[in-house]
Amino acid sequence: MQVFLETIISRQDLIVERTIEHLYLSFVAILVAVAISLPLGIYISRKRKVAEFYIGVTAVLQTIPSLALFGFLVPVLGIGATTALVALIIYALLPILRNTYTGITGVDEGIIEAGEGMGMTKRQILWKIQLPLSLPFMMAGVRTATVLTVGVATLATFVGAGGLGDVIWRGLQSWNNSLVLAGAIPVALMALVFDFILKTVEKKVTPKGINS
Repeated sequence: MQVFLETIISRQDLIVERTIEHLYLSFVAILVAVAISLPLGIYISRKRKVAEFYIGVTAVLQTIPSLALFGFLVPVLGIGATTALVALIIYALLPILRNTYTGITGVDEGIIEAGEGMGMTKRQILWKIQLPLSLPFMMAGVRTATVLTVGVATLATFVGAGGLGDVIWRGLQSWNNSLVLAGAIPVALMALVFDFILKTVEKKVTPKGINS
């Protein structure tokens, strides 16, 4: 423990800098993935014939080994944060897209028919019935994608984008377990904190009576 604390103190500038980089990569990637997946999930819930195609494409992309995906993107985008962000966004798409689609299409048809009977338009049914009822599913997808992204972001160091993976890699190269832990522990804590924040947000915005 003493060696670990000494490592943190001696490398605190590096750890803080890489933590900020890791936060930036993770936050931006999730934000963009949500901006893409939520509208797309709503769209394919209306066009179910193409739903399997879009979900299938994102599923195939996620099966590519993460390190290989980073490597594939380097010849196209070069090294740096852009390559890392594109890879992270690709990995974050599937959980959000699939959960959004599943949540919306899983709403009880009887409730939708009741809304139609009250004279509600398709847009009103979407915003006042389907989205509120599917919110727990959608947030679960965002939480899953966030935890996944925070973990995969450690590989950003291999394309020159920094992050806490750089600290871990330095520790592995020098056989310094304390330095490896100094990079790995913040990643785990970051994932837990993000998940807790999103869970809290989910409880706040989910209508009473349908909290999971």
